[in-house]
Amino acid sequence: MNKILITGSLGQIGSELTMALRERYGHQQVIATDIREADHPVVTSGPFETLDVTDGDAMQEIADRYQVDTVIHLAALLSAKAENNPQLAWDLNMNGLMNALEVARKREAKFFTPSSIGAFGPTTPKDQTPQLTVQRPTTMYGVNKVAGELLCDYYFERFGVDTRSVRFPGLISYDTEPGGGTTDYAVEMYYEALKQGRYTSYIAAGTYMDMMYMPDAVKAIIDLMEADPARLKNRNAYNVTAMSAAPEDFARAIQQHIPAFELDYDVDPVRQAIADSWPNSIDSKAAVNEWDFTIDYDLNKMTEDMLTQLKQKLVLD
Repeated sequence: MNKILITGSLGQIGSELTMALRERYGHQQVIATDIREADHPVVTSGPFETLDVTDGDAMQEIADRYQVDTVIHLAALLSAKAENNPQLAWDLNMNGLMNALEVARKREAKFFTPSSIGAFGPTTPKDQTPQLTVQRPTTMYGVNKVAGELLCDYYFERFGVDTRSVRFPGLISYDTEPGGGTTDYAVEMYYEALKQGRYTSYIAAGTYMDMMYMPDAVKAIIDLMEADPARLKNRNAYNVTAMSAAPEDFARAIQQHIPAFELDYDVDPVRQAIADSWPNSIDSKAAVNEWDFTIDYDLNKMTEDMLTQLKQKLVLD
């Protein structure tokens, strides 16, 4: 990877991945794009272009101007927001993906886009969900992700585009605010633990979902993109996970550091229905076997780091 184009670079994944790749490959080698500008190191530390990913010609022009050889397509509407506006979700998530794949095809570039546990559905095995299994999601976001996995497979088989992807679980980060995902309750809980000492969860007790700390997610993307293509059999997309946890598990981990923290519930039926359609836990053996996937953070180690980082971000003693 010599010249890397990233879409959605100011989002939850993009804001941290962009900086990690600039540190690894050089600040001028990573071209960040987003539909908006912001006062953020992503914009100021290297090349940045404003881009609407539904404009394929504009994306192609940027890719050609910078002579990119790698496309990392992150721009998307997340699960809960996609349910509120399914037409917009299809336009952004699918047409944006097609445009990015076309750029990769024309430039003969390596390609990555994230899939999600949202690609699974209520008929998928719930515990230790296999790499290859039933995928019949009941959300627009999930439909987009399954279609995206298949589209990436098609571009690999039909055009030889070196497509790669992972099915991310819920991602937890201190760098960016929650962005409309069903699993964002976990991120909100850490913020509110420090701000208010309590949190009201919109996801019910006992609802287990897979989660991952953002440093491990960034590491997974880089490791997969640097992996030997000859080892890759599943390509689009690998199950990855770090922990399976319910709201009360996060609360107990937080109480190790903030004993007075309180958790209660006011369940949102829309987001709860989405959560109930997803796995309790997934099997990531294919990622381990094919590109040596590993994690550094379990729930307790992540909680300690999240609270430390958020105290500094929120300027708390």
